[in-house]
Amino acid sequence: MKRVRRLQSYGCFSLFMAFFVCAAFPVFAQQSDFTVGNADLDARYAREEFRIGVQAYNRFAFNEAILSFERALSFRPGEPLLLDWLGRAYYRSGFEEAAIRQWAAASGNYEPISTEALLLNSRIETIRNRRNLLPIVDDNIRYVESGRYPGVVDKQTLYRQPTATLPLDDGSVWVVAYGSNELLRIDPNGIVRQRQRGPINGFDRPYDLARGYDGRLYVSEYRGNRVSILNSNGDWQSYIGSKGRGDGMFVGPQNLAVDESGYLYVVDYGNQRVSKFDPDGAFILSFGKKTVSTGGEPFGGLLSPTGIAAKNGRVYVADNTSNQIYLFDPNGAYLGVLVAAGLIGPESLRFLSDGRLLVADKNRVIMIDVDSAVIRELGAPGNDKVRLVDASMDRNGNILVANFQASEISIMTRLDDMASGLFVQIERVVSSAFPQVTIEISVQDRLRRPIVGLDGRNFMLSEEGRPVSKQQLLGAGYRTTNLELSLVIERSPATSGLREDISAAVRDISSVGGNIVSLVSASALPVKEQITGGILPGVGAAAEYSPRWRFDLGLRLAATDLLPADKKRAVVFVGSGALGELAFEQYSLSELAAYLANNGVVFYAVIVGGGKADAALEYLASQTGGQVLPLYRNEGVKPVIQSLVSVPNGVYIISYESRLPTDFGNAYLPVEAEVYLLARSGGDKIGYFPPLN
Repeated sequence: MKRVRRLQSYGCFSLFMAFFVCAAFPVFAQQSDFTVGNADLDARYAREEFRIGVQAYNRFAFNEAILSFERALSFRPGEPLLLDWLGRAYYRSGFEEAAIRQWAAASGNYEPISTEALLLNSRIETIRNRRNLLPIVDDNIRYVESGRYPGVVDKQTLYRQPTATLPLDDGSVWVVAYGSNELLRIDPNGIVRQRQRGPINGFDRPYDLARGYDGRLYVSEYRGNRVSILNSNGDWQSYIGSKGRGDGMFVGPQNLAVDESGYLYVVDYGNQRVSKFDPDGAFILSFGKKTVSTGGEPFGGLLSPTGIAAKNGRVYVADNTSNQIYLFDPNGAYLGVLVAAGLIGPESLRFLSDGRLLVADKNRVIMIDVDSAVIRELGAPGNDKVRLVDASMDRNGNILVANFQASEISIMTRLDDMASGLFVQIERVVSSAFPQVTIEISVQDRLRRPIVGLDGRNFMLSEEGRPVSKQQLLGAGYRTTNLELSLVIERSPATSGLREDISAAVRDISSVGGNIVSLVSASALPVKEQITGGILPGVGAAAEYSPRWRFDLGLRLAATDLLPADKKRAVVFVGSGALGELAFEQYSLSELAAYLANNGVVFYAVIVGGGKADAALEYLASQTGGQVLPLYRNEGVKPVIQSLVSVPNGVYIISYESRLPTDFGNAYLPVEAEVYLLARSGGDKIGYFPPLN
């Protein structure tokens, strides 16, 4: 914990949270007549309803919890603790505006500068400001240094001269250490978890690292004049190429890129060219010499090729002598110049999730829109020694920058994320084995992006200001590989003639290997079709096709079935793409999106019959990290659904032993959580009832 705390000196939010966990929980002193036995009948009735509501909330019965909290408030109007819980239940039900109203009312009943009011106001502000789930770069946001993975710690050398990074789904990152001839895997807390030094004779000045379509890794070796192929764990398998100027040979290979088809592109610095290979390393072609574009524009040839990226049928190559970025097609034909001016020394090129390029440009990190060629500076590390050779975005939305001269990795975070801290929610408390208590904690940033890769050192739990006993991290959502799926089948006149396509879609989805929790037929009155022994029924067995079919009710029913399921979970909708007039009769689009996102449910839509997907389907997918795709696509739908395994999840399960007296199970017991990650922190506090005895 000391190591984690030392990294908190960057942010002011942690000072507030330090006060929060050191202070007692004043709400209980203020409301002892409500939370503890009292002769007042209203207080007793409110307490009974409150207990029922808390228990319903913890078993995911949010509608029942809402009714109980509202009944409790009828006996104790304006009780802040009840308003807070009612807001939580509304939030998990997808009614964010209603939740904000309850939290605002609760905040108004506390002192303005109290811990409770500050925490509630921060929660309200965060929810109002959310925009997107995935790690993207906002045009108006700058990045600042929030931490470092230094190559030297306490005079001990961990690695030397980093030249590249490759972020992983678990929040860790591969670092290519040119100076110490190795790859290191470093977790979000800066701890080295793995070292790979290549074959028996070792790497010879490794420079860049790229991931193949099947998970294998490619490592360019600058002085070894070759590319090593590793498996997904980093174990060496074979070489590509050797020293020379012939086809498939290298003189100082540097940057790498892999396109959507799995082809590998290698910047051959000494030969002033780019070489293309198939996934197994067979040479295909080279390009980059003097030529003329298809439009008649002359190309003088690559002088000092550095960064390379490939996407959507284009290959982008940076040159840090001409300070330009050139365009080629996958066959090496010159297409022109993307950026002709404004660069000062481009090195690596990496694609962001939204299709823009992230560029390490000598002493700064920039972003380039590939459609408009507009350049925007994002920020620069704070070290005086600067030669930036690589920049990439990790799973938690940070930019990782390889500073070759300073021999360290700089971590750059959005300025507003630094100010707002982490969005932490205690989502569930299980106390059936009291005094052993288990809680589920969700950790996100202000844009709803899950924070992954945390371990036990990032969490501190306390009861009434005192650390809990025997705290232990039991699991994390990002680690699970179990897929839990619920299917929604459109039962409209448009799909009545597409039964074979729908059956094919269901077979494809069920072959993914995940657990099919439920199959909902979305007719005028959605129903669940029975699944016996894991075998799905014949499609259309339980519901009629109706022009008054209900998308909202079917989706809500399917999502509710997933709430107790494992953390990698998704609703898969199979339909024509047209949602009809009654699609949002009871629940609005924003409410459905919030219900899914606030409970960690991803949305996929499979469109049958060649129809066009309604914009609402695209919106639901974008807000939850899913996709909309046609049934008959070259890759099929199975790989996309299987990619749910890599969707980030920021839920952590922690157990501890409570030391609080229970009053024979009648006491409402508090628990508080604080989460730290580098310069950011956040917290939440909640309570629960132990079993009656």
